[in-house]
Amino acid sequence: MDPMPTFDVVSQVDMQEVRNAVDQAARELETRFDFKGTSSSIDLSGQELTLRSATEDRLRAVVQVVEEKLVRRKISLKALDYGKVEEAAKGTVRQVATLKAGIGADQARSINKFIKDNAPKGVSSSAQGDQVRVSAKKRDDLQVTIAALREHDFGLPLQFENFRD
Repeated sequence: MDPMPTFDVVSQVDMQEVRNAVDQAARELETRFDFKGTSSSIDLSGQELTLRSATEDRLRAVVQVVEEKLVRRKISLKALDYGKVEEAAKGTVRQVATLKAGIGADQARSINKFIKDNAPKGVSSSAQGDQVRVSAKKRDDLQVTIAALREHDFGLPLQFENFRD
């Protein structure tokens, strides 16, 4: 029996591109006149971005700079999960944004349900660790499924890889 065509649905973030974007944003904060004296900064530690500034208003501007750099480097903003704005030292404010990587159990369930409800007959899927494996008898059915998944917003960036016939 021939193995069925399959592909994997994954959610990954290119951390090198994230680092590049953060470095660019940090340089912009240092040089822009409207950030002078606002103690604005961006730190990347593991999967967490910590954004700081003097006021909530300036903090929103910091977020805007970071998001602009991420988008330019093809990092989906859906990969960011923002925490609450918190008071920090010396009257400043900070906000932590966590980079989401991998597909969690709840998201895997909603992807599986979406495939079951919307994919052509004969397409099946199952969660495997932090990804979803999709298989079908016909390669064309897999391509239809990928197109449908691209159209739907699951709240995280999806990529499709390991396409096997």
